[in-house]
Amino acid sequence: MAATVGDYILQRLREWGVEQVFGYPGDGINGIIASFGKADNQPRFVQSRHEEMAAFEAVGYAKFSGRTGVCVATSGPGAIHLLNGLYDAKLDHVPVVAIVGQTSRSAMGGGYQQEVDLQALFKDVASEYLAEVNVSEQLPIALDRAFRTAEAHRAPTAVIVPADVQEEPYHPPGHEFKQVPSSEPGHEHARVNPDEADLDRAAEILNAGEKIAVLAGQGARGAAEELKLLAEATGAGIAKALLGKDVLPDDLPYVTGSIGLLGTRPSYELMRDCDTLLIVGSNMPYSQFLPEFGQAKAVQIDLDGAWIGMRYPTEVNLVGDAKSTLAALLPKLDRRPRRRWREDVEKNVADWWDTLEQQAMLDAEPVNPMRIVHELSLKIPEDAVVTADSGSLTNWYARNLKMRGTMRGSLSGTLATMGCAVPYAIGAKFAFPDRPAVALVGDGAMQMNGLAELITAGRYRKLWGDPRLVVCVFNNGDLNQVTWELRAMGGAPKFEESQSLPQISYADFAIAVGLEGIAVDDPAELAGAWERAFAADKPVVVDVRCDPSVPPIPPHATLSQIKSTTEALLKGDPDAWHVFIQGAKTKAREMMPGGR
Repeated sequence: MAATVGDYILQRLREWGVEQVFGYPGDGINGIIASFGKADNQPRFVQSRHEEMAAFEAVGYAKFSGRTGVCVATSGPGAIHLLNGLYDAKLDHVPVVAIVGQTSRSAMGGGYQQEVDLQALFKDVASEYLAEVNVSEQLPIALDRAFRTAEAHRAPTAVIVPADVQEEPYHPPGHEFKQVPSSEPGHEHARVNPDEADLDRAAEILNAGEKIAVLAGQGARGAAEELKLLAEATGAGIAKALLGKDVLPDDLPYVTGSIGLLGTRPSYELMRDCDTLLIVGSNMPYSQFLPEFGQAKAVQIDLDGAWIGMRYPTEVNLVGDAKSTLAALLPKLDRRPRRRWREDVEKNVADWWDTLEQQAMLDAEPVNPMRIVHELSLKIPEDAVVTADSGSLTNWYARNLKMRGTMRGSLSGTLATMGCAVPYAIGAKFAFPDRPAVALVGDGAMQMNGLAELITAGRYRKLWGDPRLVVCVFNNGDLNQVTWELRAMGGAPKFEESQSLPQISYADFAIAVGLEGIAVDDPAELAGAWERAFAADKPVVVDVRCDPSVPPIPPHATLSQIKSTTEALLKGDPDAWHVFIQGAKTKAREMMPGGR
């Protein structure tokens, strides 16, 4: 029997080294689904509960593996559902290829069932490469360009294949007019290095500096050793953008932690007081958390010249790979210890970790959410992969979780979408089946889609050499981040109808779908709950009843934010008095001598 277009799609995916495709079936991709059956499920079809989750799983797989994630969806609603996950990939610069079905060509333009203008729908999200395959001869170049473009530009791409085309016999392109051949699949990764003269200019600026600050983003991943050598040579402190939280471990005394809206006090102090700034692989948008304009001489390193010089006025821009560029820069640096600066940085870091511990141990009703992550940091294996959702818990992930060993971590950095942590963690388990994964999730995101995706985790857990996937639910009955934003930014009290969530037991739900569930409503039980979760032989949900009134106050909160929050509470916020008490206790720990 002749190979169909659907058969060839799977063959080409195997040739690209694709081991799994995250998706959900539908008649718009029947031809491809049938080919999975004929190919003995190679690559593996991983069935999510929703196409948006399939896209998030592909993003999570790509973020942690460094390889291109692949997702597939049917025409119409299936294609529409992919969009949020694909936008997450676009904004966080992650390579994902989406293969999407379409109504048969004979019905196009006729208002047929599930017919949507997919070219228009995907035009923005897959702006780097979008193609519709209407004859089989198009297929190799369309698929190959989708992969090569996704990898070269670190972006989502999409290939649309009408349903009837999927079932036609496959014919390769010929050596003839208006047919385009393609080469063998391959992952080409060139090292890009800046000019020698630019390196000299950058070294001159860094050598002249006395108080050097480094901002490392996700583009610095893989350059950890070079960053350490640079810090040793210059006495620099290193702050990390949120997507670069796992670039360096937090047990290095000069690593100040996260920066920005969810950042730490030592990162704020590092940028406030420095006279020289080196930005490595970061496009953090919040320039107000960088030094005052004109305060610091600045150098930036980035692989993509399109993103250089956008966040801070830089004197020298080095377009190149972070690892090789830093390696070329290091021999040009004068090794001066700058002891006073380094001592100040390290003292600020040590004081901050003491402060965080004191804040985490404060009483709350019933559990302090900071303590959840504090206890996790003490118990988590050093090779774990951590995902975090968007919500107030993101503050605790950013500030309280200590990265160490070979730990990895990520979240929806730029889109900041809810609902990504559980599917990210599933994608991470396919990237690293022999490593434990932890998903930190708010109860809002868990109700949005996390509960359903626990079913997916249960279905595929036997494929993972290490079956541990721990989902920790911050169960506070509130869409908490938005509640705090209403107070701090809008001066509005909590509006119960929009903010309060229905109460359910996430631990009981986990047990009902064949996983382990652990309910915690006493802070003294947290350490034991984490130990039990990491000793389990199946995915686990740790359901922690925590206090929504513990404020995610940034250490650099402005007077206007504090004023707005106070005004909101005085306007009749239902939790006003408790919020006042928790806020005062938390901030007091930060202001105490030795416990800033």
